[in-house]
Amino acid sequence: MLPSLRCLRVLSLSRYQISELPQSIKNLIHLRYLDLSYTKIKQLPKSVTTLCNLQTLDLSYCKDLTELPVNMEKLTNLRHLDIRETRLTEIPTQMSRLKDLQHLTNFVVGKDGGSRISALKNLCQLRGKLHILGLENVTSGSDASKANLKGKEHLEVLELEWSGDTNDSQKEKEVLDQLQPHARVKDLSIINYGGTNFPDWLKRVHSFQNIVSLKLIMCANCYFLPSIGQLRSLKHLRIAGMKEIMEVGREFYGDASSSSCLIKPFQSLETLSFDDMLEWEEWHALGAGEFSCLLELSLVNCPKLIGELPNHLPCLRKLKISGCQQLLSIQVALLLQGLSSLQKFEVSGMPNLKELPLELCGLSNLRSLEIKECSFLEPALEMGLPPMLKTLKIDRCESLKSVTIALSSSEGMKMNTMHINNIGLEELRIFDCSSLLQLSFPIGVLPPPSLKILDIYNCSSLEFPLPLEETSIKVLRIRSSCDLLKSLSLGFFPKLRSLEIRECINFETFSSIPNGELQNLTKLIVCNCNNLKSLPHQMHTLLPSLQELRIKECPEVESFPDGGLPSNLTTLEIHNCEKLMKGRMGWGLQALPSLSKFTIAGEYKEVLESFPEEWLLPTALTFLNIRHLPNPKSLNHKGLPHLTSLKVLFIIQCPKLQLLPEGQLLNNLSGLKIKNCPLLKPRCQKEKGEDWPKISRIRLIGLDGEDIINFK
Repeated sequence: MLPSLRCLRVLSLSRYQISELPQSIKNLIHLRYLDLSYTKIKQLPKSVTTLCNLQTLDLSYCKDLTELPVNMEKLTNLRHLDIRETRLTEIPTQMSRLKDLQHLTNFVVGKDGGSRISALKNLCQLRGKLHILGLENVTSGSDASKANLKGKEHLEVLELEWSGDTNDSQKEKEVLDQLQPHARVKDLSIINYGGTNFPDWLKRVHSFQNIVSLKLIMCANCYFLPSIGQLRSLKHLRIAGMKEIMEVGREFYGDASSSSCLIKPFQSLETLSFDDMLEWEEWHALGAGEFSCLLELSLVNCPKLIGELPNHLPCLRKLKISGCQQLLSIQVALLLQGLSSLQKFEVSGMPNLKELPLELCGLSNLRSLEIKECSFLEPALEMGLPPMLKTLKIDRCESLKSVTIALSSSEGMKMNTMHINNIGLEELRIFDCSSLLQLSFPIGVLPPPSLKILDIYNCSSLEFPLPLEETSIKVLRIRSSCDLLKSLSLGFFPKLRSLEIRECINFETFSSIPNGELQNLTKLIVCNCNNLKSLPHQMHTLLPSLQELRIKECPEVESFPDGGLPSNLTTLEIHNCEKLMKGRMGWGLQALPSLSKFTIAGEYKEVLESFPEEWLLPTALTFLNIRHLPNPKSLNHKGLPHLTSLKVLFIIQCPKLQLLPEGQLLNNLSGLKIKNCPLLKPRCQKEKGEDWPKISRIRLIGLDGEDIINFK
């Protein structure tokens, strides 16, 4: 096939599950652009180096690729080589001859006489981003200097990475000393560096006046942070995994010997994160106007941090504190006092946080609050939340027993009760609160008219707050929760757009809709409800906008309601519904003119040797997914010919299926996926299988994870 495309300029096979290229690729002598990203290519054929006009070669995310052809230097017109996220352990030694190469995403320093870092010396046109790996294989500082990074004025992003295993911290320091980039670099990352301190060039204000982003990650032997507070263009700083750092002190903000020392340190910094700082105990704030423009602060997994935190961050909009077990409520409260601009606050993994600070009430701009893994949280009795809060998520707070949404102060509230004084709440999510018994709203305003999303997950003891009047909720999810819930009246949710009920073990029925139809409901999912007897009655008229219906593991549902399904339905999935499946000839799918996607699955007891029956499926289907059917031996040739619009067919885990249908159906397909069908697979092998002539015209065929592409 490829030899016939001799004039081809661009070839993209991105994301196709191919594992090799044919040698005939060499015939595409005019090819300029070759994209093999996200494929299973293990190695390129040697003939690819004869593509003398090739300018771009994209091998990114080829995670099985282990080597490049030796003669890569023959690609004299190559300008762009993307080898991100591959398994390459070195670069061909003669790559240094590609002097016009402009984009090289990764350079891997080889071991024992492999690719040397000096190969970068002549690649003076490199620009954009360069990630250098294997720096532990650089033999000396003198060897590192030959890379001439300081002379590569077009590079904007530079990542320097070691393996993290070092027996010679002095050598690694000497190497990093010689890897100073050009002053125009904007983004610098230093990863797994094994030296005990950072080079002087990192803190030189005039040498790095353009640096915008700096990451210092897993530099495990460094005892002090570099003095970088005076880098005036620095906007983003991430410090992670520096296990020897115990203190962030004065040196962090600027060089004490500098005449400009401590004049608004970090004056341009917008995002700051400390992650996995396992020994860090104290953070000394200067009170000299530092972090005056900071927008986001993240403290994650700093288990020994006990000291003061910066308490005047006037521009801060997003704050995350997670896994800082020693921090107390009072320290969080002091931090919150100066955060008048805060819009999002996430606190998690803090067992010493026993109550939410009252200072939360003063955060007039707070829109989102997430509280996670605060096992001993005991909110104050009279506590409220900011009036402008839109989103509240409570996750894995094991001691919490009651959550009350209130519009005014409540009296007589018990401990372990969260009182939310808020009128603008739009989204409430409560996950994995094993002790939670009650979610309540005051009578008469139940729930608040602003609430649009209510999502409850894995709260089995919770008593669902059945409304007493119509609500404004648009999305309702009840998953693995509310074990006592038996019935849900949809009439109280006139604005509902999406309803999902999963694993509600005692749920039996949907109550009637007293005030007519639910005009807005487009999505209904019911899964693992073993006691559910039926779907909403008269749903063909009461749910006129329903487009998506998924029913899974509901063994007691026997049939669709009288009148059938809504005419606007486009997607239908039925999984493991034994009784419903028995009455399939009464489903009335032929009356659904919009139904385009249908999935049937389940290990049914019924011996079903051929599927589907004649006229079971509607003619409008474009996607058919048949999966987990253990008994069918063939696809019924009478039940498929009328599917003239079908474009994609999935057949998954049908172990006895051994025959594909005859006729025009397969010729009309653009995609066919066959997986875990051991008897069918050999019949569909390219050029070999008995059924290959039936499917050879299909453009894309997936066969147990391997893609077959037909260009005919």
